Amino acid sequence: MSRLSLFNNPLLLGFDEFERTLDRIAKHGAEGYPPYNIEQTGENGLRITLAVAGFTLDDLAIGLEGNQLVVRGKQTDDESRVYIHRGIAARQFQRSFVLADGIEVVGATLDNGLLHVDLVRPQPEAKARRIEIKAGGAKQARARAIDVSGKSD
Repeated sequence: MSRLSLFNNPLLLGFDEFERTLDRIAKHGAEGYPPYNIEQTGENGLRITLAVAGFTLDDLAIGLEGNQLVVRGKQTDDESRVYIHRGIAARQFQRSFVLADGIEVVGATLDNGLLHVDLVRPQPEAKARRIEIKAGGAKQARARAIDVSGKSD
């Protein structure tokens, strides 16, 4: 059984990696812990805030793996404590965020049980260039260029 591809249109070339990223997101979309917010902090700034109450700096790790920002947390049980009721479990987590090309991690802070990861999204440059067209085969006519920027000669 073949699956339906979102990018099977012949006009969409080179989107294989994008499609694999969407598949990866769909598989990990059911993660629920820890809760998080994503906010825009400026024209090009983003902030991911994760609620990590009970975790210390030593319990948390942030890394970039390919184009994914991965936040891991691991708490260890304190064997010296005797619980009568335990409603707050020491648990571990891994939360991944797929980053677009060019997004950079600026820094991270832990404040009052909230882990803030600041990102910056650079503005894309407008690119336009001319592609030279050469005659092929028996006819060796003069080379002609097409302006792909939309301007006419």
